[in-house]
Amino acid sequence: MRRFDESFSPVVRNHVVLLTIARTTANASYRFAPPFLATIARGFDMSISQMGVALTISELTGLASPFIGQRVDAMTRRQAMRISLVGVGLGAIIAGAAPNLAVFTLAIIILGAAKVGFDVALSAWIADHVPWNKRSAVVGFTEISWALGMLVGVSSLGLITAVTNWRWAYGVSAMGVLLLAWMVSNRLPVDDDVAHHHDEPTSGEHGVLLPGSWLAIASCFTLMGAIQCIFVTFGPFLEDTFGFTEAGLAAMGFSLGLAELLSSTSSARFTDVWGKQRSVALGAALMIPAALVIAGLGDRLVPALIGLVLVILGFEFAIVSLLPIGTQLVPGHRGRGMGLLLGAGTLGRAAVSIAATRLYDDHGVEPAAIGSALFATATALLILSHSKVGYSSVSRDKRS
Repeated sequence: MRRFDESFSPVVRNHVVLLTIARTTANASYRFAPPFLATIARGFDMSISQMGVALTISELTGLASPFIGQRVDAMTRRQAMRISLVGVGLGAIIAGAAPNLAVFTLAIIILGAAKVGFDVALSAWIADHVPWNKRSAVVGFTEISWALGMLVGVSSLGLITAVTNWRWAYGVSAMGVLLLAWMVSNRLPVDDDVAHHHDEPTSGEHGVLLPGSWLAIASCFTLMGAIQCIFVTFGPFLEDTFGFTEAGLAAMGFSLGLAELLSSTSSARFTDVWGKQRSVALGAALMIPAALVIAGLGDRLVPALIGLVLVILGFEFAIVSLLPIGTQLVPGHRGRGMGLLLGAGTLGRAAVSIAATRLYDDHGVEPAAIGSALFATATALLILSHSKVGYSSVSRDKRS
């Protein structure tokens, strides 16, 4: 592909598109539930807050991310990605067939844990093949899968839901993920199972978390908490306040996907130049006023939608800029470092899911939006503190 020239390894140039498509299908399955929370809740005759409990339970499985990262380090990247994609497909099948909320919760636990495995394996694969000073360009490209998961995936699944029901939507997503699992397993070269390491930190003990890394890990916790406050409430909010239907939510998902796509491509272009920590702080800073607009003007459709889009823009730019840092947190163990970062992010989402949905049931969207602004403020402060500590010779030399 034209974007990656000869300075990138042939493995990256030949396979990054396939892996991005595979991650798009996994993200679509994973992201389907929150925007259609009210629709799924009606299928089980449950309240939004009860569904919030189910989401929280599933999110808590992300605490196993450090363990998942260790398992990824113990196998080849290709094996880890194949197993993880099959797990996502299995979770989607169980979710679509779930007879009750308990089985549905089990399904999204399986789906979420498997997606973490794929994310960790893909991040480690990128770190194996791409030097630090070019890594955000590749991470930013693969992260368009998060946007496309909403833009194409969730929007399409939403239309399937509108025509049939949400169970069929999960079935279709499972077929897509399993097809990509087969393609990844067969197309990645066998010799790619041998890792090629770049830019390992020269300071710190092998396998031990570097000093100051907890600041980056904590910033992922608060950043994920900030977006979850909005994400688990915006679907019900648009339904209750403005009468959005499933088709309307699908159209909104398409719009949010465009915003995420813009942020991902912007991060791929600018994060390596501006510096990774500084870029995270800029994204979080954009989220603060946008969330406050939702809190203050949420009863008006246009300001509410503008605030929502800006929150998504800021979050996506921040998280894409943060991800490359995870592979450098534990010298010699890229998967473990990513697992710690993603585990903290998962805990951040879980920590606010129950509170945000319950506050929404009792008081509307305003408390959740204010909470999002507070979490985003904490993110900016934590990551700027991390940039002052300096966690590896790579980051000090490159100043990113």
